[in-house]
Amino acid sequence: MTAGIIGATGYAGAELVRLLAGHPQVDKLMLSSTTYEGDAIENVYPNFWGSFSAPLGTAEDVIAASDVVFAALPHGVGEPYAKRCMEKGISFIDLSADFRFDEDEATYTAWYGKAFLHPELRKQAVYGLPELNRAEIRDLAARGPVIIGNPGCYPTGASLGIYPALKEGLYGEGTIIIDAASGVTGAGREPGRSTHYPECADSIAPYKIGAHRHTPEISRNLMKMCGRELPVIFTPHLAPMNRGILSTVYIPLAETHRTKAAAAAPRPPAKEITDKTAEIRERYAGFYKDEPFVRVLPAGGIARSGSVRQSNFCDISLHIDHSGSTLVAVTAIDNMVKGAAGQAIQNMNIIMGFDEDAGISGIPSLF
Repeated sequence: MTAGIIGATGYAGAELVRLLAGHPQVDKLMLSSTTYEGDAIENVYPNFWGSFSAPLGTAEDVIAASDVVFAALPHGVGEPYAKRCMEKGISFIDLSADFRFDEDEATYTAWYGKAFLHPELRKQAVYGLPELNRAEIRDLAARGPVIIGNPGCYPTGASLGIYPALKEGLYGEGTIIIDAASGVTGAGREPGRSTHYPECADSIAPYKIGAHRHTPEISRNLMKMCGRELPVIFTPHLAPMNRGILSTVYIPLAETHRTKAAAAAPRPPAKEITDKTAEIRERYAGFYKDEPFVRVLPAGGIARSGSVRQSNFCDISLHIDHSGSTLVAVTAIDNMVKGAAGQAIQNMNIIMGFDEDAGISGIPSLF
């Protein structure tokens, strides 16, 4: 099978190249780059020297020769390519936000400042968070070529940490708070002051407080999970690391799942907290038992970004705060893999009928 990548020289595009080059079902890669057209991928990224070589052509070249196409492009750029792929009869996996909102153009326009170029394409599009809507992805793919709206990196980690709490009746009432920190690759390859080494090294800071564009995507996911709008506060941070996202999610527990002493004592007995945490951890583990890329950590484990580096895993550790009334779910993903390229390949595997973990089942890198 030939896989194509439009925008192969950005960070997410290059990560697609790295992973697809070793995919057991992919025989050939077709690559395009506006900036480096006419060059070769190994000249842009020397890590490919001696291991993989491919010329960088045009998007039209990629679409013409591919059986499936990935687009790692800025928001608002990929729709014409999606249209051409649908006309050709091949699936299109988009890493931008253009197809993450179904037919809700108003929300997309409000947060991204763009209108849909081809609204009719949404009938062939599906949001691509497999753990949330794998059946929907498969059903649409069974009817013909599809467009996958690959999820954002922050919504992936946050949503996976919240999903079991909503489906298992653990959530009570109140605001769900998400504090998340991302590595600088999340800002892309284009140089900028905030990601300039002297500006971001040895420093961590929040950004786009109350106004990050992943907020409505998170809210939409929660609505899909429980059928109603939930209050959410999301604050992203830029951390001095290359890759990874660590999300700390605070979920108000339902009265039936709070510790018995929560309302009466400033701090419930440690055993009560431990027992309740173990019960919730067991529920999360059962909920995700068939998911190949979600690892619910055992007692004493704490999710950390370094433990999922260069992998498609999402690690989740579960804790209860001292009051016994709030579940603290900590999730870790690699923003370039489960948060971008790896999840896109996971979606390709689903729609093409391959083993879901094909090409993305590697053990995380230690360093």
